[in-house]
Amino acid sequence: MRKDKPSRTAYKVALVIVTLGIKPGMDSLLPPGIVSATKQLLLASGAAWPRTIRWAESKVAVSVYEAFDWMLPGQFEAFAHRKAFFERQVRDGISSGASQILVLGAGYDTLGWRLAPEFTEVNFFEIDHPATARLKAKGIATMGNHDNLFLIAEDLGQRRLVDVLKNHTSWRVNTQTVILAEGLVMYLLPEAVSSLFCQCAEMVNDGSRFAFSSLATGADGRPDAGRWTGLMLWLQKTIGESWHWSIRPEELGSFLKKTGWQYLPELQLPSNIPGVEFYAVATK
Repeated sequence: MRKDKPSRTAYKVALVIVTLGIKPGMDSLLPPGIVSATKQLLLASGAAWPRTIRWAESKVAVSVYEAFDWMLPGQFEAFAHRKAFFERQVRDGISSGASQILVLGAGYDTLGWRLAPEFTEVNFFEIDHPATARLKAKGIATMGNHDNLFLIAEDLGQRRLVDVLKNHTSWRVNTQTVILAEGLVMYLLPEAVSSLFCQCAEMVNDGSRFAFSSLATGADGRPDAGRWTGLMLWLQKTIGESWHWSIRPEELGSFLKKTGWQYLPELQLPSNIPGVEFYAVATK
């Protein structure tokens, strides 16, 4: 990632959510309030101009995103499934006793801001690279922050997650927690992914869950995004947000066991969900 600039990928995902809001059939899949909150955040933070939002809400934008599905088949609609999946894991985790939510690489996601006032006894923590986190914090401040929502600007490539959290006065070690890594781990080096899962296991109590999305490994050992993988890898590298890590779905169980987690295949999204990502859940 380019350290001095907000994430382009996070910005793109946020605009996609806005566009999905006008796509027929998506309103029943997208979490309630996510579209309006995302628009509000993009404008309040200054990440997007009003004219950009107007374009994102146009039929032209829908056509453009659907046209790009030739490169990543089904990925446009997959973002709605992705948001619904991660919010469901948070709600289910809270119902099972979780009192902390940790969102890694939060980008312009609005889950914490939307759910914090609903679950006032739960603390929501978001961590992202400073260039993105500070811009988001500006927007959240304008929208009105909540006492149980904590935005942390930190480069986890420079500082260990366990050190960041242990020094945060509101973080409780060994507490039942839901951790989200949505669209994150593919951007990390393999050793960083293993370290991240191990550190998370160290910071939470039994009964915690870790929900994440990942890319499968292709026959050539690279992250697999379909027939246009080579082009996608080049594009990601060009914008300074390369894909590094991937895993074969059948290897998830052994990988997670080594890092202190137990794979829950019954909670993953079925393979017929569109897009190139896999969505999985592990428990402590």
